[in-house]
This record gives sequence, structure tokens and C-alpha cells, in this order.
Amino acid sequence: MKLVSIVGARPEFVQVAVLSRALRARHRETLVHTGQHYDAGMSGRFFAELEIEPAEIDLNVGSLPASVQTAEIVRRFSGALAQLDADAVIVRGDTNSTLGAAIVAKQHLLPLVHIEAGMRSYDRTAPEEINRLAVDHISDLCLTTDAAAAQRLRAEGVADEAIAVCGDVMYDLFLQVLPGAAAGLPPALAALTERPFVLLTLHRGENVDDRARLASILAGFESAPVPVVFPVHPRTAARLREFGIALPPGFVACEPLGYADMVALESRARTVFTDSGGVQREAYFAGVPCVTLRDATEWTNTIDAGWNRLAGASTGEIRRALLDPPAAPAARPALFGDGDAAQRIVTALESAKMSELVAFYRGVRAARRSA
Repeated sequence: MKLVSIVGARPEFVQVAVLSRALRARHRETLVHTGQHYDAGMSGRFFAELEIEPAEIDLNVGSLPASVQTAEIVRRFSGALAQLDADAVIVRGDTNSTLGAAIVAKQHLLPLVHIEAGMRSYDRTAPEEINRLAVDHISDLCLTTDAAAAQRLRAEGVADEAIAVCGDVMYDLFLQVLPGAAAGLPPALAALTERPFVLLTLHRGENVDDRARLASILAGFESAPVPVVFPVHPRTAARLREFGIALPPGFVACEPLGYADMVALESRARTVFTDSGGVQREAYFAGVPCVTLRDATEWTNTIDAGWNRLAGASTGEIRRALLDPPAAPAARPALFGDGDAAQRIVTALESAKMSELVAFYRGVRAARRSA
């Protein structure tokens, strides 16, 4: 099968590192990088470190307001897809890249496969929630990380035959990288991991583009009893400069880290504080309690399991979690599969349902061309 895979942001690069190897062993995959994350520390480094083959097509969209960026992805991907002989398009997660590419796939009458389908925060003020809803309901095959996501899709009217529970390919990679992750840590960070510390990541527009909210979050870390390791996202760094906000004492700020370094820190931290969906899951993989700096999360399964809590931008909630760290629950259910999600996704793509979809859309395209 000839597959076109879309990537644009960090979690998607992490997924590709595992899934592309499994796909390319049996099928032809063309990787399209939208350029949504284009900074070397947020994109190029992941491709090099995880040994991902360079994308055959780079749309070079870059940083733009969300609506403009999505529109530009639609425009550029439409032109690229018209030149490809594709059987299906694969999108992942909930980014602008996901939404833009999904729209184009359906306009070009191609089967659309959505990996990480069925996630919901039920916060329709979050752009990612709109992306998830829209993409799930135009997809032909929805591949979920867990049974709860599959049930949400069924409740929303998605046909059972269009859903497959596959697990999370991010967990596949985490298990592969974890044993040797600490070997490459910079000496200063490696020394820091020998005593208690917390890890903070912060990048979402709702947090960092709002001066009051960003200041409230950082105020929660004033007088932190342990060092706060803070890999600074380029967007966050720009806002800190723009707003004139200084980091609290006790912060260990650094450039964005590669995947293995993040895994090493996540697995050794006392607590992880984050507004990232990917880091929430990675904290769960590592068995480390997480405090999510959002008012809602799509990864409600980690909250239900007791490993994650919402703090929003509340200075008081963040400070309480620092001074009285959340304890690790006794049980950690296998919420994200058993580390074989990539193979399960390949199996879903080789199903009779997928073969029928490819044949159906091929027939529709042929009929339209001859009309």
C-alpha cells in the first residue's frame, strides 16, 4: 500500500520513529513534514537522534497564527498530494498539521486514518479539541490508544467497524529508549538527577501567550524546595522576553532537549509539571506523578488512574504540589498497550476494512476523472 504520513510537531516525530520502521517493512510510506515545528531543537534534533529518515516532502509552513497556519498547510499539502500516487493518508493527534492534512485528504478522495483518535478534553475553547473532533468525524479509520477512547467514538456515532484499539506508539519508543536514556545527559543535568528535582515544560499558547497566566504559573514555583529543571520552548522563551518575566530562583533553565534526555529526566523526576499532552503520557510511562498546568486534559485516563492532577494556572495549586508532592499510586494499569502499538497499527491498515476503503475511493476517483 502507498501511504502518505503527516508530521509537524514533537509528539508526531516521536511516533514516526517507531511506526515508520514498521510500515516501511511492508508498505511504501511518503513522509510529509508540514514545518509546524521547524526550530532545530524542536524538529531537526528529533529526526537525527531518533534516526528518522528525512521527510520526502517539507512544506516549510513555519510559525503563523493558527488559522493562517492551517490554511497554509491546506494550500501547500494539496499541491503536494496532487503529485503523489497515494492509497491513503495518515494523520496523528490534534495539531494544526493534523486538521489541515485531514481536510486535504478528504478533498482528494483518499481514505483518512487518524492515529490517537477519540481523545477528548471537552473544552471547546481549546483549538486542539476542535481539531480532534473534526478529524475524528471525517476519518475512515480511527485508531485509538485505549478502549475508553474507542467507546467515546462509538457514543458520538462513529461506526464500530471504523475503530481499532491499537495502543500508543509513544509507549513503544519509550520502552526502547528508557534503558540507555541517561547515558547522554549533559553532565550538569546528570549531576542534578542524583538528588530530588522536579521537571517543568510549558509551551501552550493558552499559558504562555497570556501574561497574567504565565506569571501565575511561574509564581507557583517561587521558593521551590527542590531544583526546577525547565527546558525552555522557543515560544515560551520569546514570551518571557516580551513580557519581561524573570524565572524564579532555583530554576535550572536549558535549551529544548532531545527525546532520550527528556526520557531520562522524566523517569528520575520527583514530579513532572507540564501542559504537554505527550509529556503527560511519558510521565505515566515512567511511573512518575504528573501535575498538568491546564484547566482540562484529553488524557483523562491518567487522572482516573490517580497519576495525574489538574492545577491549571493556579499559583496555590502548583505551590501545594511542590510542597506536598503527589504520591505514586500503588497500581499503574496498562492504559497505553503493551509496547506493540506499531504492529497493531500495521495490522489495522492491512485489514479487510482498509482494503475495501482503498478500492472504494479508487473507484470514485476514476469515475470522477472519466465524468
